[in-house]
Amino acid sequence: MRRFAVGLVGLLLAFQTASAQEGGLREKISELFVFTPGQQPLFLGGAGVHANHFITSASSQNGILISFLANAVGTNVAGIPVSATSGGTTFRFETGAPVRTSLSPGPVFAERAQTLGRGRVFVGANINRLHFSTLRGVGLDDIRLNFVHENVDTPACDSIEGRDCAPYGIPRLENDVIELQLALDLDMTVTSFFVSFGLLDRVDIGVALPIVSTSLVGTSNAQIISFADSLAAHFFGGTPANPVLTTSRSVAGSATGIGDVAVRAKINVMQSERTGFAILGDARFPTGSAADLLGSGHFSARGLGILSARFGPFSPHANIGFLLRNSDSLNNAVLATVGFDHVMSPWATMAADLVSELQVGESKVLLPGPVTYDVPFRRTVQPTNIPNRRDDIINASFGFKFLTGSGITIVTNTMWPVNRGGLRPTVLWTAGLDYNF
Repeated sequence: MRRFAVGLVGLLLAFQTASAQEGGLREKISELFVFTPGQQPLFLGGAGVHANHFITSASSQNGILISFLANAVGTNVAGIPVSATSGGTTFRFETGAPVRTSLSPGPVFAERAQTLGRGRVFVGANINRLHFSTLRGVGLDDIRLNFVHENVDTPACDSIEGRDCAPYGIPRLENDVIELQLALDLDMTVTSFFVSFGLLDRVDIGVALPIVSTSLVGTSNAQIISFADSLAAHFFGGTPANPVLTTSRSVAGSATGIGDVAVRAKINVMQSERTGFAILGDARFPTGSAADLLGSGHFSARGLGILSARFGPFSPHANIGFLLRNSDSLNNAVLATVGFDHVMSPWATMAADLVSELQVGESKVLLPGPVTYDVPFRRTVQPTNIPNRRDDIINASFGFKFLTGSGITIVTNTMWPVNRGGLRPTVLWTAGLDYNF
């Protein structure tokens, strides 16, 4: 217990050091919308009085689009699974003698009801590797965004036009749209170190420390669709008579550091020879740098009810719970995991799970709807090809655990998206080692 406490203090000191680091990888996403160095996104340098007509402060719709992309990337790291809180052989003590409560080394990311046993320790590390490929089912290499002009309706506009500008403003200017094609190449590697300690026969406590490495390459190609009769009002460069209506931007960067730390506790409420029930509490602290896409930037906590059983070598389990996020842009979620682990031989176990995170309520941040123009002709502009759908997450997990002669367990696992909610990789690869004593 003393060694565990000293190790925990050391980890917390490391968290404090890491959380002091600063970075700006998240800002690089916004840079893809900066057409004039040193200015706000969507500012049109050289366009004179028309330079501000697309910036996010002038059009809340445009600002929502940009912030949605940054939030989708920046908060995803908190959803990377760490590991189960216990593994290997577990025990309960009867009249001072240990009695085995499991034959299987357990699932990879799901939880089972058995606890380690008083004084026992479970330690390990795993590496999660993923390349993000889609956002709500849309390929990250082909995100389309259409930024619309602000709606001008001022006394100055009325006097210039000689009419009431509402509701159409100045059609020859406000029909202009910035069409932008965005391509993001985003890779993430999460190396997690975890330790659990059997505080009591039926109580485990633990901590998980992730080291996150994120790399980002992005490009944007923008074009102004102008409705001007002769002299252009909006352009990236040149003159109204000879305007530059296309431009491109590119960014690249990487960052490595401490991610969001997890502190966990599991209590075994009931354990028989075949079945068990436990509850688990898990808190994740915003110790990772949200600016560098290493952490979520907000506190989250989850509570789980864990039911598991054992029928010879076959051990099914179910986890039901709730995820609470302290965030204005992310919803809370209902958690549900069902699966099994099966002992194939004394040294090999197969584990399979269906892991889901189902959003509670309507999304806190909705993408803007289509914009319809009536003058000079009726047309509708879709703001993006990203759909306005719920960010429910459903993954299928499949892996193996191999017990070596030294008692160390080798873990391999893959996790595949089943639906199209949220920011997703094609596959999440996991490899790790764990050991209990």
